[in-house]
Amino acid sequence: MVVGARPAVDVQLAGRGLSVGEFTAAVGITPADIAVLGSGRAKAVRFTTLDAICRTPGCRPGDVLHWVPDDDGVHDG
Repeated sequence: MVVGARPAVDVQLAGRGLSVGEFTAAVGITPADIAVLGSGRAKAVRFTTLDAICRTPGCRPGDVLHWVPDDDGVHDG
């Protein structure tokens, strides 16, 4: 089950006409890394990577990460 921060990188790419290859080359991560991030399976993202992810399409962290409550509505933390 994927909970918490849900990535929306694909929406930013589509909205700006960037291919995954162009994006990963500009950000400096592999296509496999962007696939893990896009699937919601990433356990962490470095601030430097988040900065590059946002800088490339010209967006904010809240544009690429959305918080979603888990199924039972309980917040861990």
